[in-house]
Amino acid sequence: MAGGIITTGSHPKALWPGVHAFWGQVYNEHPTEYTDLYDVMDSEKAYEEETQITGFGLAPVKPQGTSISYDSETQGPTSRYTHIAYALGYIVSYEEMRDNLYETISMRRTKANAFSIAQTIENIATAVYNNAFSTSFPVADGAALVSTAHVNTTGGTYSNALSPAADLAEASLEDLTIQLMGLQTDRGLPISIMPQSLHIPRQEWYNANRILQSVLQNNTANNAINVLKATNAFPKGIKMNHYFTSSTAWFIRTNCPQGMQMFWRDKPAFDQDNDFDTKNAKAATYMRFSVGNTDPRGIAGSNGP
Repeated sequence: MAGGIITTGSHPKALWPGVHAFWGQVYNEHPTEYTDLYDVMDSEKAYEEETQITGFGLAPVKPQGTSISYDSETQGPTSRYTHIAYALGYIVSYEEMRDNLYETISMRRTKANAFSIAQTIENIATAVYNNAFSTSFPVADGAALVSTAHVNTTGGTYSNALSPAADLAEASLEDLTIQLMGLQTDRGLPISIMPQSLHIPRQEWYNANRILQSVLQNNTANNAINVLKATNAFPKGIKMNHYFTSSTAWFIRTNCPQGMQMFWRDKPAFDQDNDFDTKNAKAATYMRFSVGNTDPRGIAGSNGP
C-alpha cells in the first residue's frame, strides 16, 4: 500500500499551469451490491451471537390411560459476528495545499477516499461467498458454508451444495431448487425453504437471463414453457456481483431466517482536521462491521464444473 504524506513532490505537475486534466483518482462505481448478499442490521455491542435451539419432533401415539410423552430441546452451535474496524485516510502537507494550482485534485481526494471505503465493504462482504466451498473458512457446524456435509445437532447431515457440482443451467437450477425444497429441521421435519434470488458473477449475466427470462425453454425447439419463469422461481431476480472471484460459482439465497447476515457497529464516518505542529491536513474514514452466516439453509450453490 502506498503511504506517506501527500506533498508538492507527490504530483509536481500540479504546481505548473497548463495541465488540461488529471485522471485516475475517481471513476464511476458499481451500485451497492453487498446488500443483495446479506440481511443487513445494526448492532450495539462488540459482537453478536446467534445460537441454535432444536425444535421438537413428531407427537407419538398416546395409548389410553398412559402418560403423555415429553420432548426436550438441545442447544446447537453458536455463530459469533465479531465486528472488525476498517479505516483509511490521507495527509496533505500545508505547502501542497497552498501551492497546488488545481482545486479539482483536492476536491477529488474525498471522493477517492469514499470510493476506496465502498470497495472495501464490497470486497469483505463477497469474501464469504468467494470462500464458500473451502473448509478453511468453516461456519459454526465446522463445514464449509456451502457443503454436502452440514451436521445436524441431533445427528445426521444435510446438504446445501449441488452434487455433483455443475455449471449454471436450467437443469442444475431445477435440481438445486428441488434439493432446497426437501430441507428439514434438525429433528427431520419438512420446512418451507424456497429460492429467493440467484447470485452470479458477471461472466454468467447473459446466460442467467437466458435461463430465467425466456418464455420458452432455452436452447430447445420443442416450445415447452420455461417453468423457472412461469413459476416465478426466483421472485427477487438475478443479482450480478462484480466482486465474485470465480467465473463459474453461483449461489441461491433462500427465505430461511438467520441465513446470510451483516451487522453494522459503526457505519462509515468521514472526519478531517489540521495538525497544529505541522499544519498538515488530515482526513480519514472509519467503519466497523461483520458479515457471515448462521443457518446454512439460507444459502445454496454450486462451484461450477
